[in-house]
Amino acid sequence: MKFRVVLPAGLLISSLLFAGCGQKETTDTVAKQPVTDSNATTTAAATDFSTATEQYRTYVVEQCDLFVKESEKFTEAVKAGKIEEAKALYAPSRAYYERIEPIAEALGDLDPNIDAREGDVEAAEWRGFHRIEKALWQDKTTAGMNEFADRLLKDAQLLRAKVETVEIDAGLMVTGAVELLNEVSSSKVTGEEERYSHTDLYDFAANVEGANKIYEILKPALAEKDPALEKQIGEKFTALTQELAPFKKGDGYVSYKELKDDEIRTLSQNLDALAEPLSNMGKILGV
Repeated sequence: MKFRVVLPAGLLISSLLFAGCGQKETTDTVAKQPVTDSNATTTAAATDFSTATEQYRTYVVEQCDLFVKESEKFTEAVKAGKIEEAKALYAPSRAYYERIEPIAEALGDLDPNIDAREGDVEAAEWRGFHRIEKALWQDKTTAGMNEFADRLLKDAQLLRAKVETVEIDAGLMVTGAVELLNEVSSSKVTGEEERYSHTDLYDFAANVEGANKIYEILKPALAEKDPALEKQIGEKFTALTQELAPFKKGDGYVSYKELKDDEIRTLSQNLDALAEPLSNMGKILGV
């Protein structure tokens, strides 16, 4: 952040009067003026995000722990050939990952290894959830999936190990929240993400929950700097969550194929209405 030094009126007049005979000396004198009290106050008032970043790190670690635990259940079902059980575990286990996906994206190849869709990577490199998703729903078999199940679990465990090394700051958090909504807009609301299982609403909800968590952690700082924006973002999150509520089914969500065009359109509109103010959060917080 750049600060503008405001010179006292007397000093400015003196500088003009003596400009002809001592311009360089005057300039040097001005340059050596101590930082004004107002500047010192502004610097001292800079927001400390250390507590917020630690809160988010705790959340990420918790989600990672649950992700590993649920992925183990899912991959065990796949290896045991229990197709219906594996189907039931598929979307819920992915939700933990979807909430913290921007962290995985910061860790090299972990995101494509875990979450690449068919066509995102070379066919020989394709693995992870969606490789198994295709086998379960389209091929209707777990034959040949043992290796993919083992690699998926190892990738989940590697994510948990590496997450401790990620340098988290407020900028990463804000960017992550915006990226999570972009994920929804680009692949979830279109139905492209879960093209075989049609469990897109699980991913949609998890992405929104992950973004909302970041907003909740940064909410006090945002409310202090721009209460109107903080209120607007909160209201938009509430509206989007309420719009998702009718599609809940037990502990999960209905198939994305059950949604009508106008319902998808409303979800998309509420998503856009949230994304716009959320994208301004970083600027207001100065990160």
